[in-house]
Amino acid sequence: MLKISVKSLLLVSALSVAGLAAPALAATSTVNVSLADAGAAAPLGTDLGISMKGDHATAVMHVIPDKTEVPAGEVTFKVTNNSSDIVHEMLVVKVADANQPLPYVDGESRVDEDAAGHLGEVSELDPGDSGSLTLSLDSGTYMLFCNIPGHYQAGMWTLVTVN
Repeated sequence: MLKISVKSLLLVSALSVAGLAAPALAATSTVNVSLADAGAAAPLGTDLGISMKGDHATAVMHVIPDKTEVPAGEVTFKVTNNSSDIVHEMLVVKVADANQPLPYVDGESRVDEDAAGHLGEVSELDPGDSGSLTLSLDSGTYMLFCNIPGHYQAGMWTLVTVN
């Protein structure tokens, strides 16, 4: 016969109420992101944004995640600017159609962040600097991109799928 003391029952009860006896914590996914380029002297493409006519494979600027699929929930993006001489940043937006371009402001050579519905960013990082961003993401397709003028159009974007 199992004997349980009143003190043990009270402790188990208190831990259960506090949510400590059996925590249901969802794991946070981590995506390491490298912001990279061919250097300040490299010629920038001007038509490599999503659904533009250029060949993204020829881009001289890149957003390179170590994972392109993660489970829904909390996702932490650990971002490093691996450029030797160019400032970069990383923004996250959810895209309904991966074939449609983001709203672009031609006169500023950048994406209209508010119209695109940006969810957060790791602001301008000097070469060699790092930063992080944690978001709670639902299932869908998300774009990671640099919005320094000219960088998105030069091909500095990638897609991540959240399942």
